[in-house]
Amino acid sequence: MDYTVIMKKGMVFLFWFSILFFSSFITAADSLYSDQTVKLQVYLDKNNFSPGKIDGVDGPFTRFVFSLLDKTSEEEKANLKYPMSTINPLYTEYKIKEADKKFIGKVPKTPKQQSQKKFLPYASYGEFVAERFHSDTHLLKTINPGKNINTLKAGDILKVPNVEPFVIEEIKPKSFAKQKPEFAKRVIKINTKQRILRVYENEALLAVFPVTPGSTELPAPKGVWKIVKITFLPWFRYDEKMLNKGKRSKYFFNIPPGPNNQVGVVWISLNKSGIGIHGTDNPETIGRSTSHGCIRLTNWDALKLSKLISPGVEVKIDVNE
Repeated sequence: MDYTVIMKKGMVFLFWFSILFFSSFITAADSLYSDQTVKLQVYLDKNNFSPGKIDGVDGPFTRFVFSLLDKTSEEEKANLKYPMSTINPLYTEYKIKEADKKFIGKVPKTPKQQSQKKFLPYASYGEFVAERFHSDTHLLKTINPGKNINTLKAGDILKVPNVEPFVIEEIKPKSFAKQKPEFAKRVIKINTKQRILRVYENEALLAVFPVTPGSTELPAPKGVWKIVKITFLPWFRYDEKMLNKGKRSKYFFNIPPGPNNQVGVVWISLNKSGIGIHGTDNPETIGRSTSHGCIRLTNWDALKLSKLISPGVEVKIDVNE
């Protein structure tokens, strides 16, 4: 019996099976998409009850975050900045500008290669536009039939969710948030099992964001902490030992700022060495994977969060009250 032939046939079968499975998955995702869900996600996003990425799919985060908003008091609901009736139009348009080009480029794969750059840009215009409007390239493809999201250029016009844009060009590299005494009574509460971060003021729920918490090997540190500093477009000290074991080593790489920096566009330092709340270079994984002891959000949610808090604000991780 020729086992080589059998193995080759088996590999060919597995290859085509994986292609068919992936195609079926994408088709299923397309069939789950609805404008009604996009409207709900835009409504939640505008009111700082973030569903994470806007994808038009009625997933667990969308449902859970909506349930949290639904449980708020009638007074809190009445004070929402954007009632459901204001979510109109649901979509708007974005025309890619020549100036956007400076945020697009090649992103090296390894930390060593990345450390030799001055900035880690978006890998494509599709990624740039998707993040700007709190979505992903799959949604852009769905709502822009006939347009190739992989070959966009300046002058192209795309249909996008009607949210407050994430404008990366307005963020100053290595700038810091100022102390805001008016936020002194605010507190962040993080539930790592729910993968949810909440912002409170005098027990009133102000905002909700999905997060990726620490891993089993290096969990987010349980306890009560305080925010020490908030840095925008930070450099990142990539240290394998620190990431995997929580201990610094002398072998590291300084990763430059940019949306594809591993900690994204915002680093919120806690008074726990090496631990912070930060953005990401992969928004599609938020709430669906693990981190290295830190708390990770989408870049747009991390920026929103930074505007709701201040150095000195208390952070409670898995603290039952």
